[in-house]
Amino acid sequence: MTLTASYELCRRLNARHGRSYYLATLLLPAWKRPHVHALYGFARYADEIVDSFAMTGDRARALDDLAARLAVTLEGGTADDPVLPAFAQTTRSFGIDHGDVAAFLRSMRADLTVARYETYDDLLVYMEGSAAVIGTMMLPVLEPLPGMREKAHEPARQLGLAFQLTNFLRDVAEDLERGRVYLPLEDLDRFGVKVADLGRDAPTPALRELLAFQIRRARGHYARAREGIGMLTPSSRPCIRAAFQLYGGILDRIEAADYDVLGGRAAVPGRRRLAIFTRHLLAASAAGRAERRLIAEVP
Repeated sequence: MTLTASYELCRRLNARHGRSYYLATLLLPAWKRPHVHALYGFARYADEIVDSFAMTGDRARALDDLAARLAVTLEGGTADDPVLPAFAQTTRSFGIDHGDVAAFLRSMRADLTVARYETYDDLLVYMEGSAAVIGTMMLPVLEPLPGMREKAHEPARQLGLAFQLTNFLRDVAEDLERGRVYLPLEDLDRFGVKVADLGRDAPTPALRELLAFQIRRARGHYARAREGIGMLTPSSRPCIRAAFQLYGGILDRIEAADYDVLGGRAAVPGRRRLAIFTRHLLAASAAGRAERRLIAEVP
């Protein structure tokens, strides 16, 4: 697998499995996109090991093998792997924290043995690795303004948490099919919801109340993440603003469906997605022109 082919495979993984996310990445300057795709491709590759219904082998051993190949590539070696060449180069190029990568793999491994979370704090420990570190790994690629990287760290974490919780709410039925529940058990008890209720054909009134509560919680993460947009270089802001609307729109769709996440997967309609993309494309183009003017002024 050549480096070019590895980046292309990561792009295809992003386009196939993360449609809203991929659409937002098209608003980035062309040089940033492959690196975002590399981060997504690695995360998706590892996630498929623990989540794919088609996976029939030893998942724990597969994760161990991935971690071993990753260690080789991060040290500058080569490994027979389709996505790691691109991921390793992006990691080295942007000084991405290896601790974040290790935290992500720990959360992937947790999915093999942990199927329930007692409290939201317990779930946050898992989400730190599964989501928050994705935000912080993405941060240097998105290019914080000079002197803002440290301050932008927490909003980047919050955005990862917001996206992850949105996914959990959208995928309640699918996760249960895998034997997992990502809604904290203390919250189920608080609203009088049983795990068996998550497998019904339609949500109970109690489950609707629980989902409404979780949506408010997710929007709290979005609100804390929003202040970080202005800390990024202008050419990255349209991408993140579009991602906010595309992912936040999933929460709107859940509400519009009266919280029925059991009968089908909530999704932002194609026409709405295109309208969001078009609106932010104008801003992305303007930011790109402004950056090119700065380059032209360099003696």
